[in-house]
Amino acid sequence: MNKIDGLMFRQMILGGARNLKKNADYVDSLNVFPVPDGDTGTNMNLSMSSGAAEVEPLDDKHIGNVGKHFSKGLLMGARGNSGVILSQLFRGFSKAIEGKEDIDADEFIEALKQGVKTAYKAVMKPVEGTILTVAKDAGEKAEEFKDSDASLVDVMSATLEEAKASLKRTPELLAVLKEVGVVDSGGQGLVYVYEGFLSALTGEEIEADESQESALLNADSHDHNDDFDDFMSVDDIEFGYCTEFMVRFEDEKREFKEDEFREEMSEFGDSLLVINDDEIVKVHVHTETPGEAFTYAATYGELIKMKVENMREQFRTVHGEKNTAAAEKESYDTAVITVSSGEGINELFKSLGVTHVINGGQTMNPATEDIVNVIKDADVKQVIILPNNKNIIMAAEQAVKVLDVPAAVVKSTSIPEGLTSMLSFNPEAELEDNERAMSESLNHVQTGQVTYSVRDTKIDGIEIKKDQHMGIADGKIITANDSKKDTLHTLISEMINEETEIITILIGEGGSEEEVEAVVNSIEGSHEDVEFEIHNGAQPVYSYLISVE
Repeated sequence: MNKIDGLMFRQMILGGARNLKKNADYVDSLNVFPVPDGDTGTNMNLSMSSGAAEVEPLDDKHIGNVGKHFSKGLLMGARGNSGVILSQLFRGFSKAIEGKEDIDADEFIEALKQGVKTAYKAVMKPVEGTILTVAKDAGEKAEEFKDSDASLVDVMSATLEEAKASLKRTPELLAVLKEVGVVDSGGQGLVYVYEGFLSALTGEEIEADESQESALLNADSHDHNDDFDDFMSVDDIEFGYCTEFMVRFEDEKREFKEDEFREEMSEFGDSLLVINDDEIVKVHVHTETPGEAFTYAATYGELIKMKVENMREQFRTVHGEKNTAAAEKESYDTAVITVSSGEGINELFKSLGVTHVINGGQTMNPATEDIVNVIKDADVKQVIILPNNKNIIMAAEQAVKVLDVPAAVVKSTSIPEGLTSMLSFNPEAELEDNERAMSESLNHVQTGQVTYSVRDTKIDGIEIKKDQHMGIADGKIITANDSKKDTLHTLISEMINEETEIITILIGEGGSEEEVEAVVNSIEGSHEDVEFEIHNGAQPVYSYLISVE
């Protein structure tokens, strides 16, 4: 094969998307921290799927046109850092083939090169040992074939083999990967995409995954927006979180008995659906306490494919409780968009002046398009975006480029940072002044998190056992303990210093006011000048979020 046109490139894209989708769970499992939030595979899969959806209906031999559609789909669907970097790799690739009917091996090699350049340029501080390195090394191997008689199959084969070799080297470039014993998750995702590309070129097209796990995942799924007509108002929704997950059974865990499992799961809420085979059970339930449902289910095995959606927020979006569809557009001089998870935290943000809340965060990174669409029907003069998660910042920055009004990203990496930045927000100020003041405030807050470990590991010299509670301060695990209360106490004690004035504790699922009050009473005696604030955040994944200012 000496040339590829739009039809073949479409097949390559679809092959890459299918292969990545089949292996997304494994990519998720390569999370460095043993916290229940590994989502690189999910983000890359959703990003790639968005690009594939743009080209799937095309019947166009013009490869430049196909590339343009692919790039657009990736851009708008990009989620998480790896998803955004993937979109930039193929944005540069698509720019290089723009206007061309077909491309030969040399043009393909040049497109790979331009993709790497674009991706590196998009990242402010590129880190080696990541998807960027894998893409760069693979592209450099491809360049060795330039001006040769090599076919496109030869070039893609060599590119893939070098991508795999580079992936194996990532632990030598990033110490934390070596310590934990994994390769880079984003790089692994790119390898799966390249495998799909090669399969399409060789005619060994990868079929859609028809495994039991995939079949269970898609079984009886439905859009619960259809159920909203049963409710008169958001207050009628008794169980507000649509919760879906799968459990892969483990021999050493509790024996699965369907009737017993179904009966006990029914205690968590309504709209229960349980589907299982010999290895996996899939659960759908509407509940007020997704975290408790996860904890119970984990007694049977390993949790996979977890998803939580706030139905009250979706009801508001679908039915427009504040304004009917026929009402006039909402008007804002400055719209403030925040990404948040947890009804209590959402209300805190709104009380501080946030105008639009996107339900998301760990395990639920919104796409660029999600951020753009949230204000598409509003009359807005300027926009401020609070990502509240380091893995959402790049998608937010892409949204700024797409929005047709002046916009800025305040690079908050946690909920506490986002809340603190809103204290510096002035609705009367210019966009640049708000961006400066809110960004400056991020320097004066520390973020603490208490969650549980999903596997045994060792990080920074700390031995961590599966299901232990971990205390994380500004992204560093500092303690692991069987007791959640002791973990919270140690974490706060470690974060307090002479300049600490106020500590805010947001109680999530799995946390309790009793535990917090016991810890606060214990600490207050030796830190009389520190003020404590306690709120019910209702956030998933993290039992407690702590802000130290």
